[in-house]
Amino acid sequence: MDTDAVLDLVREVVAEHVTPRFGRLSSTDVSSKRRPGDLVTVADREAEVALSAALRAAHPGALVVGEEAVSADPALLRGLPTADHAFTVDPVDGTRHFVAGSPDHATMLAELRHGVTVRSWIWQPQHERAYVAERGSGAWADGVRLTSGTAGRRPLRPTGTCCGVDYPRLASGRAGWAAYLKQKPWDHLPGGLLLAEAGGRVRRHAGVLLALSPSASRPA
Repeated sequence: MDTDAVLDLVREVVAEHVTPRFGRLSSTDVSSKRRPGDLVTVADREAEVALSAALRAAHPGALVVGEEAVSADPALLRGLPTADHAFTVDPVDGTRHFVAGSPDHATMLAELRHGVTVRSWIWQPQHERAYVAERGSGAWADGVRLTSGTAGRRPLRPTGTCCGVDYPRLASGRAGWAAYLKQKPWDHLPGGLLLAEAGGRVRRHAGVLLALSPSASRPA
């Protein structure tokens, strides 16, 4: 599938399975995973199934690694670094925000070739913003290219909502940095590529993942 077709797929799946449940979840629609407070909803599960099925149909042989599938079977994650072709799926990033009725959530995909992220998609349905990145070709917000000059010299404020909101804020210069202890691939591969293609960077230090905006990545 070409880049625009994948974005269309994400929008369609979210419109069918996620958005209709925003602000309308019942108590039976929400449960906890392995850890208390680590929430999953019926929207997460249904959207992941739909996205994964469509990606497998369009790309036979590709490994599709979804957050909820890995939660049920952690062994699925082992093949990701060595797969010739793979996708990660985060059906609702920021599930706690989604459950609480906050618009700060997103659906994210990343495509990998031989362990390297080559394309990514982030769709924020309540903000109606789409972010796409292609390795070596650039990053875009709603079709407008993001560059290292987009941000200018703004105050380097931190951000800390969810990865599907944080990384676009960093890439567009609306925040300066973010730090993460949790480092799951479906959380960080989509935004990491977006940020890198916009001129920012991601690095690890003492077990912490640091994401820096283009402004924060420049010499003082």
